[in-house]
Amino acid sequence: QLVAYDVKRMKAEEGNKQKILRHIKELAEKLYKNENPYPAVTMHKVQKPTEGCHLRLHQKPFPHLDEGTVQWIIDQATAKLQTAPPAVKAEKKCMVPSGPPIAAILERNGNALANSARRLEVVRNCISYVFENKMLEAKKLFPAVLRAMKGRAARHCLTQELHLHVQQNRAVLDHQQFDFVIRMMNCCLQDCTAMDEHGIAAALLPLVTAFCRKLSPGITQFAYSCVQEHV
Repeated sequence: QLVAYDVKRMKAEEGNKQKILRHIKELAEKLYKNENPYPAVTMHKVQKPTEGCHLRLHQKPFPHLDEGTVQWIIDQATAKLQTAPPAVKAEKKCMVPSGPPIAAILERNGNALANSARRLEVVRNCISYVFENKMLEAKKLFPAVLRAMKGRAARHCLTQELHLHVQQNRAVLDHQQFDFVIRMMNCCLQDCTAMDEHGIAAALLPLVTAFCRKLSPGITQFAYSCVQEHV
């Protein structure tokens, strides 16, 4: 139904945050009602007698119940149950039109794919600038790279690019290069989810034991010492 009716409306609302939020709220209500069709039944709580209440002197005797009244209440409830509608609603089947052609949806996704490709290009360029010691260019791209790390594709791209540089024996960095690489790794790990644990995080493990910098003759600092706090 969403595909059939709402794609045009979504396109019309693009750019208007209030309309989009109202639309999302409506959808949320529909989904909630679909999952929770019956209102919660209120349970009557019967209070337990307090401790030592049987020792009290002035205890009222429990009143005798009138058999006729009790039977009348039971009959009333039984009659109500018989006339009550069935508990499970019968499903109404309805035809949903096919909606707009798939091309219209793919067109929108096409923009997202183009954006994704641009982000990956930015990550690759920034890493190239770092290893070519073009620090001014790298600094310009750096905020965009950190934003791109929100996406899994960009995180994967980072691990691949760094791996290529390790293979080319470019793992010993100067201080500025080391700082850039560490910040990218930290940002990448910060945005990792549990799903990335055996993918992105595992791919970074050999890299953090490869990249290093010389602090003084005979003293080398490896990247893992700066990123090992991540879960």
